[in-house]
Amino acid sequence: MKIFIDTANLDEIKEALSWGIVDGITTNPSLIKKAVDYFKGKGKEFSMESYIKELLAAAGRERPVSLEVIGNTEEEMYRQAKTLFEKFNGVAGNVVIKIPVNPETEEGGKNAFDGLKVIKALSDEGIPVNVTLIMTPVQALLAAKAGAKYVSPFAGRIDDYLRSSKKITFEKHDYFPAEGLVLGDEIVNDNGIVSGVDLVGSIRDIFNNYDFDTEILAASVRNARQVRELAEVGADVATIPFAVLKDMISHYKTREGMVKFANDTVPEYREIFE
Repeated sequence: MKIFIDTANLDEIKEALSWGIVDGITTNPSLIKKAVDYFKGKGKEFSMESYIKELLAAAGRERPVSLEVIGNTEEEMYRQAKTLFEKFNGVAGNVVIKIPVNPETEEGGKNAFDGLKVIKALSDEGIPVNVTLIMTPVQALLAAKAGAKYVSPFAGRIDDYLRSSKKITFEKHDYFPAEGLVLGDEIVNDNGIVSGVDLVGSIRDIFNNYDFDTEILAASVRNARQVRELAEVGADVATIPFAVLKDMISHYKTREGMVKFANDTVPEYREIFE
């Protein structure tokens, strides 16, 4: 499974890249805002275009970087996608455009299929698309048929939705069981999907049935255990926040073992390295 880092903070990106395990980067308007606030809080001058170019250069040609449009009509999203790609892809040839699978903001909106139209148009032009805000397996199916390079099912947000539907209080990083939450005789579900991990697994089954080239990019990842479960159900990629990446490397028994090895090292063995 490839690992993308889910942040627009250049300090976090550079540190994570130094670990040698990051295959790509995902950003969105919310993450961009956090980065802007972070650097302005340090009193640094901020140019958005220069910052994005620096981010792309830091990632390099081997690591895709998702940049998201902000419109919600076919015309706006297509124009913004072309602007992002033409303005920034020349830096390192690694720009991927994020398009929402359904840009409508209320049920029954007239623009529900505008996302698919833009995905198809961009993909036909050879521009790679990461389809965001995937909440159902059939949304992922439609996006793949439109030519998406990646689909991004929001695993954590589905878990949040399932808990909220039953008025269960929780913290953002709390674990939600991959097999679903049982309340009485009922497994809490959203049209048969019982967890964010289950959503990714269902998409994996569908894509395997029809040999789609589209990669499943598991998003909205909340904790290290969820990362493991997403890998188990066959996510091609997981985009992971900086804090969760740090949590993945940590375990008490590993630290305990390091202390024991250090204490047990005899002088004769140390001399080999002197």
